Amino acid sequence: MKEQRASTGGRAMQFCTTRWDLVLTSGDVDAPQHGQALAELCSLYWYPLYTFGRYKGLSEDDAKDLTQSFFLHLVEKTSLKQAHPHLGRFRSFLLACFQNHMSEHRRYSSAARRGGGHPLFSLDTPDFSERCCLEPVDDLTAETIFDAHWAMILLERVMMRVSEEYRLQKKENIFEGLRVHLNLNGNENVGSYEESARKLGLSLAAVKTLVFRMRKRFAAFLRSEVAQTVLDPADIDAEIHALYEALIATEGRLER
Repeated sequence: MKEQRASTGGRAMQFCTTRWDLVLTSGDVDAPQHGQALAELCSLYWYPLYTFGRYKGLSEDDAKDLTQSFFLHLVEKTSLKQAHPHLGRFRSFLLACFQNHMSEHRRYSSAARRGGGHPLFSLDTPDFSERCCLEPVDDLTAETIFDAHWAMILLERVMMRVSEEYRLQKKENIFEGLRVHLNLNGNENVGSYEESARKLGLSLAAVKTLVFRMRKRFAAFLRSEVAQTVLDPADIDAEIHALYEALIATEGRLER
């Protein structure tokens, strides 16, 4: 799928979050926003599914074809009508559907044709050969890779929401000056509070307070995002933990 980059480094999105209502709208061909919702769904999750296929041993071209045909399959078979919040985590549902599609692919021993003659979604990925060297050369599983990419998308969405909140408050300079202290990548060389205070013309105490507030907002948005992809609120912490575990396991081995 073609990707557009937002100013925060994430994917540009028309929907603020990936909500279960987005999924349900994608599965309802009669819904007014069906096409928009489905395109958004594909844009978000094309790449995690593609990398899953690569780590399962598919060639680059076969993984592209299979992922493309999977989303066409969702449209033609209205498989998304089977998705519902009561089934639990959406990422688990989507991955299970994709694995079933891979099984069908193997059963009939033929790669799906790119686009399948149905130009519903564009496939424009000129940088895949540079981004992906995804032969399974270590002990990482395809499921862990999928979860890690899912987590990266989730964190990008959260960052976009925080950025938008600061923009609406006309505090873009504060966000840009302090976002490094969220330190999502665990980088030890993120700069000091003293340096940020100097650049922003603020006191050290003020910077520490602002960073504390930014982290609090980030955490709140993160829980909000995760809450909309699980059924039971009691699962939020476990879901966040699982996704961070995947990021830790794949540290330094994923291309964005």
